Amino acid sequence: MKQNSGRWLAVALLAAALPAQSVDLVPVVSKPASRTVELPGEIAPFLSVALHAKVTGFVEKILVDRGSVVKEGQFLAELSAPELKAQIAEAESKAMAAESERLQAQAQAAAAASTYERLKQASATPGAIAGNELVLAEKQAAAMQALAEARRQGSAAAASAAQSLKDMEAYLRITAPFDGTITDRLVHPGALVGPGAAPGSDSALLLLQQISRLRLAVAVPEESAGGIVTGARVEFRAPAFPGRVFSGTIARAAHALDPKTRTMPVELDVVNRDGALAPGMYATVKWPVRRAGAAALFVPATSVVTTTERTFVIREKNGRAEWVDVKKGAADGDAVEVLGALEAGDKVVKRATDEIRNGSPLAVKK
Repeated sequence: MKQNSGRWLAVALLAAALPAQSVDLVPVVSKPASRTVELPGEIAPFLSVALHAKVTGFVEKILVDRGSVVKEGQFLAELSAPELKAQIAEAESKAMAAESERLQAQAQAAAAASTYERLKQASATPGAIAGNELVLAEKQAAAMQALAEARRQGSAAAASAAQSLKDMEAYLRITAPFDGTITDRLVHPGALVGPGAAPGSDSALLLLQQISRLRLAVAVPEESAGGIVTGARVEFRAPAFPGRVFSGTIARAAHALDPKTRTMPVELDVVNRDGALAPGMYATVKWPVRRAGAAALFVPATSVVTTTERTFVIREKNGRAEWVDVKKGAADGDAVEVLGALEAGDKVVKRATDEIRNGSPLAVKK
């Protein structure tokens, strides 16, 4: 024991006798601890829809194909349904007949009402007309008015039926509901499509997706859910572009964990300006992890010395070097978290080595 004490004393005396070493000092910084973990994600279109035929018909024309970029309202495909045109003609004929009957009933109601008014005026002269004739005329006018109303409703119903068929005819033209890209074409001219094309069949014609803006779905583990901050930007990489870093904005979180995987589904909005990313791609997301509690202490990574015996930083104390044992935590850029007997504001050597002996004098570079 005495031999060890003597050896350490000799080392201390030797260090004290060494000339002062010129070093750069940096402060120990206190800030909230944060780090990132890599999580898998999957890219999906922001909007996606399979375009179906609402009415049964044959494909007449397809004006787009896989990869076509389209605008909202653009004409994409046209169907033909000859029987629908015949149904429209029949419905219009019925609507015209119903309107004719309405006009006739309206004229009859007007005539009956006029007859009743004349008899009512004549009845003012005693004995001019029989009392039951006036009653019959009144009832006749009411009946004709009811018939005219019924004919009016029938005419409106027939016109509505004709208009409904005309509206159905508009569905023979398939248009784009939003700006996007045709990612799949499923039919060709001559194909019979629509809900009645075959039993249980309702096949899509085209698949339209909006890929100028994408959704990046990430399953965030429960212990990392604290990093979900709406509006925060998060970086990610895609295997198709290994040397490129993309970014997205945290937009939506489920606010509930999947009980099977203990993860929370989160979506990032990604602007795909150059069209490099595509739906279905996988991504590696650098998810931020924030640790609650007291702030952590950080020093430059070059300030931490690791030998076979210990890990330490060199603190300046009264103009001399003091080795302080630490444990390394999470990295934050060029800095690293340290755990040890340090305080925020302590001055440590920026580029430390074990050649700067414990207790040796330090000269701060100007």
